[in-house]
Amino acid sequence: MCGIVGIVGTEPVAPIILEALKRLEYRGYDSAGIATLHGGTIDRRRAEGKLVNLDRLLSENPLDGVIGIGHTRWATHGAPTERNAHPHATDRVAIVHNGIIENFRELRERLTAGGANFVTETDSEVVAHLVTHYLDKGLAPREAAATALHELEGAFALGIVFKGEEDLIIGARRGPPLAVGYGEGAMYLGSDAFALAPMTSRVCFLEDGDRVELTRAGASIFDAAGNKVQRPIKITDVSAALVDKGNHRHFMAKEIFEQPEVVGHTLSEYVNPLDDTIRLPALPVDLASVPRITIVACGTAYYAAMVAKYWFERYARISVEVDIASEFRYREAAMPDGGLAIFISQSGETADTLAALHYCRAQGQKILSVVNVVESSIARASDAILPTYAGPEIGIASTKAFTCQLTTLAALAIRAGIARGTLDRTDEERLVRTLMEVPRHIAEALAQDEAIQALSIEFAKARDVLYLGRGHNYPIALEGALKLKEISYIHAEGYAAGELKHGPIALIDEEVPVVVIAPVDALFEKTISNMQEVSARGARVVLIADRAGIERAGSDMWATIEVPTVDPLIAPIVNAIPVQLLAYHAAVSKGTDVDQPRNLAKSVTVE
Repeated sequence: MCGIVGIVGTEPVAPIILEALKRLEYRGYDSAGIATLHGGTIDRRRAEGKLVNLDRLLSENPLDGVIGIGHTRWATHGAPTERNAHPHATDRVAIVHNGIIENFRELRERLTAGGANFVTETDSEVVAHLVTHYLDKGLAPREAAATALHELEGAFALGIVFKGEEDLIIGARRGPPLAVGYGEGAMYLGSDAFALAPMTSRVCFLEDGDRVELTRAGASIFDAAGNKVQRPIKITDVSAALVDKGNHRHFMAKEIFEQPEVVGHTLSEYVNPLDDTIRLPALPVDLASVPRITIVACGTAYYAAMVAKYWFERYARISVEVDIASEFRYREAAMPDGGLAIFISQSGETADTLAALHYCRAQGQKILSVVNVVESSIARASDAILPTYAGPEIGIASTKAFTCQLTTLAALAIRAGIARGTLDRTDEERLVRTLMEVPRHIAEALAQDEAIQALSIEFAKARDVLYLGRGHNYPIALEGALKLKEISYIHAEGYAAGELKHGPIALIDEEVPVVVIAPVDALFEKTISNMQEVSARGARVVLIADRAGIERAGSDMWATIEVPTVDPLIAPIVNAIPVQLLAYHAAVSKGTDVDQPRNLAKSVTVE
């Protein structure tokens, strides 16, 4: 969600903060701003929309000062306007905030009654007024901030600067992530290490409940009880290079086409091609005896979990429960003794997933996480992690992280089958060799790009689209529908093909394209039968299948997209490519903001 940057240094900070904010664009935002201290006063520049607008404003009216805070905002309370953009300020305090202050209404009423003048619709502004309130009562800045923090309810990360204090930034974390960077004569605050990478490689991550006081001399960190603590400083391996689009029009396109490479990187970690074996780090449970696996995730990662359920149950014969993180912990689910809980998150900061992790921990489950950011909150809270090695994913709609998640989970499912004796050495060799083919088959699927682009011109004119799949292609149908909704704003729904006649078939007419994912497999004939049912009712069918499937399906299709013929194990990974490309080109045809679609954020760090 929102991105935070703070710098206390020795040179003008506004240009540096702006560049750091650009590195946080991937989190999603709708406005941005910077505040600095200069001459003992607080000065701000804020702009609605993209950072280019803030950049233009700073060019016309620069900000001086060697200390400052910056922010990219994703609206929660209040419209995405310049007035609601961060930093929020009074005459004595400026703040940036990621998260939600749940008791802001009560605080606002109390502060208004005491004379505070609120000018925005946000929950965040209450923090600035609350700290100011305690400054007005005579507390020093550090004490005023600490006192105010104790009154806040909700999930938040904060950066605070004070009029007249040009060697002090206070940061605080309760929920959303916050990192501290250590420089030479300068200190940094950021939502993640990626934002700070060009400035420093020495980073520590605040724990939940921490407060930090930054000066040029260093950092003083206090835990939730107010005790001074030390947090380990790590040399982060996050790349300091600015991520660019390369030869592609959008980050999403670049990331789609990076998939052969990044899936290959992921495989190199989990597959030994010399002896065709799966190699994993030490796991927190014995896969041979674990009674049940619970997999929890949100959004696209949830669909990866659904595919993994098929793999674990087929290849390892182990019972698997898959749940949406935002629902899971509220069910108060009963957890088995000795159970394994797997959490999947690209960012490793997803608030709902992290909360579900804590629930499972309290229920005695061992925690294994599949994450793309190894220094994230979910990673640090786990007994073990399986990194996905997708690299930074800038486009909000997940693509390469999804296929890397699937690749990692496939390796884990094979390892579970070996441990449980449901797969023998011959099976392992065959399946490992199959996994090693994935990058090549993804490249083959990407070769359909031009054909899919041509199809998308008419496809993008639809108001409603249905996606159908069976077995492990059912989650890919759900993912295809989600991708189309996310970036093209076309209403789309995914269904298990066999469920069509139980209601959704009523939606079919000649105006509704139906995307059917049906490569030849054990369920092919059943899926094609469902496809013929919608064709008979006038639907425009787009069939995604291998050559044999296209030939056997007949000619009653609007369009076909050919995918390589592959083993059923890797079919979901390969079949994800055409649904990504179809959504991408439909969005481009409609002229939407592909990389940063409206109302969405890359990292959802509040519930």
